[in-house]
Amino acid sequence: MTAVKKVLKTPLRISLAVLLIGMMAKILQWPFAKETMLIGFFAVGILYAIRFYKKTEKQYIDYVKLILVLFWTTNGLLRILHFPYTLFFQIVTAITFVIWFIMEGTAYFMDEDRRSKNTLSHILWNCTLVLGTLGVICGSLLKILHWEYSVHLLSLGITMVAAYILKDVLLPGSANDEEGNNEEFQL
Repeated sequence: MTAVKKVLKTPLRISLAVLLIGMMAKILQWPFAKETMLIGFFAVGILYAIRFYKKTEKQYIDYVKLILVLFWTTNGLLRILHFPYTLFFQIVTAITFVIWFIMEGTAYFMDEDRRSKNTLSHILWNCTLVLGTLGVICGSLLKILHWEYSVHLLSLGITMVAAYILKDVLLPGSANDEEGNNEEFQL
C-alpha cells in the first residue's frame, strides 16, 4: 500500500493547537478564551473540508472522517455560542468516531507494512502524548472535585498534547518526515 501525502497537515495541526490553547485559556479563565476556541474550531472545520475536497480518491472511511470532523467542529462552535439542541451533533460525532475506530483505529498510526516503528524519539513522543492525555483526564477529574493543583495538572496535560500535535512544526526536518509515520493510508 502506498502512503498519500496529506494536504494542509501543518495548518491543521496549528489550528488544533490553537483550539487546545483556547480550551486551556477557558479553564484558566483568561480573556479571549472563547474567541480563541471559535477560531480553532472554525479553522479545523474549514481546513479539513478543503483537505477532503482536494483528495483525489475518496473512500468510505474518508467520508466518515469528514462527517466526524464537521459535526465535532459544528458542535464545538454551537456550544461556545450557547445554542441549545446540540445533542444531535454529539450523537453523530460519537457514532462516526466509533465507525472510524472500528474501520481504521490504531492502524492510522502505523507504517505502510502495518508495523509500528519504535525509534527512541517515537517512544518519547508517544510517552509525551500518553502522559499529556492522562494529565488532561486526571486534571479534569480533580478539577471537578475541586482539588488543589488540578488546574496545574490539566494545563500541563494540555500543553503536552499541544506539543505532540505541533512536533513536526516545532522540529522541522526530523525523522518523522522520512519515516512516513502519521501519513494517511488508503485501505
